[in-house]
Amino acid sequence: MIIIMEPKATDIQIKKVMDFLSANGFETRFNRGEVYAVIDAIGDKTTVTPNRISAFDGVREVKIIREPFRLASRDRKPDDTVIEFSNGVKIGGGNKPVVMAGPCSVEDNYDGLLSVAVAAKECGCEFLRGGAFKPRTSPYDFQGYGEKALKSLRKAADETGLLTVSEIMDASDIDMMCDYVDVLQIGARNVQNFKLLHAVGKCNKPVILKRGLASTIREFLLAAEHILYNGNSKVILCERGIRSFDSAFTRNVMDIASIPVIKKYSHLPIILDPSHGTGERYLIEPMAKAGLVVGADGVMIEVHHDPENALSDGKQSLPIPMFKDVMKRVNRLSGRLHYERNCLSANVD
Repeated sequence: MIIIMEPKATDIQIKKVMDFLSANGFETRFNRGEVYAVIDAIGDKTTVTPNRISAFDGVREVKIIREPFRLASRDRKPDDTVIEFSNGVKIGGGNKPVVMAGPCSVEDNYDGLLSVAVAAKECGCEFLRGGAFKPRTSPYDFQGYGEKALKSLRKAADETGLLTVSEIMDASDIDMMCDYVDVLQIGARNVQNFKLLHAVGKCNKPVILKRGLASTIREFLLAAEHILYNGNSKVILCERGIRSFDSAFTRNVMDIASIPVIKKYSHLPIILDPSHGTGERYLIEPMAKAGLVVGADGVMIEVHHDPENALSDGKQSLPIPMFKDVMKRVNRLSGRLHYERNCLSANVD
């Protein structure tokens, strides 16, 4: 880290900072310019945080050279993380992008859910997603059917050979949910629920971590760091749009640029959720394609057998016929991109 002292910082103030750093195992180098005095410090920032240095009198600013998300950083792990499932499906590392499809909520209509699962399988999807516990803005909105929904999700997935994804809201539900789902999802509203992050970090299930409504990319990666720090390396990031001042036409702002940015600074795989990212059915296909073009490792799409009567998010859910048409084009693009990147990689090697 670099510590910039105030122009009028005294020699005693500077010495206190340098002595503190040295006592905590840092190597320090002092440079005095025409205006500012600067201390270069190299050491373990887990023992001394920038906030502690900032508390010293005479310190103007502390700049971090290395990002604070150590375990999620490419500095720690240059190669892409690849998450592999028992049936051979892989996410990350240049493998063919996966598709996770299904209703926002698993409703009390098994035949409808099964019809979505069958369509997803026919279209080459690998995962069936569906909410059992629904964190809603209003307490009057549909809150999900809980374990009953998880049982239906598991049954439909088993009948069609798909893996399952569902959102967890409370650490006390981990054991129960792990009986039914292959991937635990942490939603945007829980991205800074640190107790929950620590809990899923201590289990062995892959975790999809969605970006918070107002999370910066750094905050997003630090949320993932909490899971990694607690022992679970199977983290899949999900860009799902961020809140902005313009909500007239889209639900959120689909931050496509976050995908290549995260690819540059982190080894973790990242997928895209254009359904929540836009809130509009007609925008799902173009945003899914855009995400794949810039390097997303997969796409999550909401699909419903009867969107007009869906209990949640019908507006951003694709009806099955439309989903099949969209998937034809998405699969075509995904296959072409995968082929081209593999050829490029082979030529580079």
